[in-house]
Amino acid sequence: MKSSLSEKVNTFIPVNTPFLNGSEKRYLQECIDSGWISSEGPFVNEFEKKFADLVERRYAISVTSGTAALEVAVTAAGIKLGDEVIMPTFTIISCITPLIRVGAVPVFVDTDLGTWNMSVDQIEGKITSRTKAIMAVHTYGLPVDMDPVLDIAEAHDLIVIEDAAEAIGLDYKNKACGIFGDLSTFSFYPNKLITTGEGGMIVTNNERVAEKCRSLRNLCFQSEKRFVHEELGWNFRMTNLQAALGLAQLDRLDQSIQKKRWIGRRYTEVLSDLEDIIQLPCHKTEYAENIYWVYGIVLREKLSEMNADMVMQELKTHGIGTRPFFWPMHEQPAFLQSNLFCNESYLVAERIARKGFYIPSGLGLEEDDVNKVAEVVKKVLSNFCD
Repeated sequence: MKSSLSEKVNTFIPVNTPFLNGSEKRYLQECIDSGWISSEGPFVNEFEKKFADLVERRYAISVTSGTAALEVAVTAAGIKLGDEVIMPTFTIISCITPLIRVGAVPVFVDTDLGTWNMSVDQIEGKITSRTKAIMAVHTYGLPVDMDPVLDIAEAHDLIVIEDAAEAIGLDYKNKACGIFGDLSTFSFYPNKLITTGEGGMIVTNNERVAEKCRSLRNLCFQSEKRFVHEELGWNFRMTNLQAALGLAQLDRLDQSIQKKRWIGRRYTEVLSDLEDIIQLPCHKTEYAENIYWVYGIVLREKLSEMNADMVMQELKTHGIGTRPFFWPMHEQPAFLQSNLFCNESYLVAERIARKGFYIPSGLGLEEDDVNKVAEVVKKVLSNFCD
């Protein structure tokens, strides 16, 4: 057994540590030796092609982050001032900021308590004549139930933007997440199953939309008159160095998925005795098996006097890193200060935001670390019941 991560970092186990032990050094050295370190290097095209193949899409457009991918996707989808976009309130702020910037109107649905994904059965009731799109966000290791989403979108002629940032390698009914949206987005942040440090990807089957995304990520330069701009875009180009990392990570995605699922099973094995006081992640639905991108825990009503912050602070004193669940978009101070979403309430999202957190789940965890985290979490939670 290798020395555990906990020994390497003075017994503190962080919530995430990436695993960079494949071809990363070799590919990066190739970038340095060749001098191709910018966005024009050959690894960028290769990474885009292989990633498109992974999710069975025709086009993949690499960008600098998952947030950048959403910015480009919203603009490329033609969402404009006054358009309504139905989305979960329980998500990261990256999903809503592109909508706010273009003057669109986010319309929220609450969260399914079992899967922590958007409540698909609430979507139909939110549709108006101004509805332009549905943003489906796969959360924490299980996918949104996409068939009903796609049926609603088809019936009402709506665009589907699929945020699969947390769903690399995750399947819905034996199809890869990322295949379902008119545009689908991914993130390669260090806690994802494929990391490029910072980075993201947009995938689509629409050639015109793909070209629009490429233009937007590249400042809307024109081929004939490079410095004459008819539209405004961003410099969201992924570098050859980042793409080299991504290719190396893609090479062993299957092993990474196996490792994530092993971590999830091990945590559940140890913590299942406490299911009367905590909700553990749903292992499987009728349409998907949890990939355990992170391992979340939600405190049940029996711990009514406790919130996630209290438990997380106690775990920190025992050397265990944690991270809180998302804070709902309708409760974000930045929006409330602008008189957005006032008097809106989504009870499930509000509850799990206050009662939920996740524990170390990174691919860099060693077996000893997983066992230590599981035992410490069990001990701390058991003590709160005494």
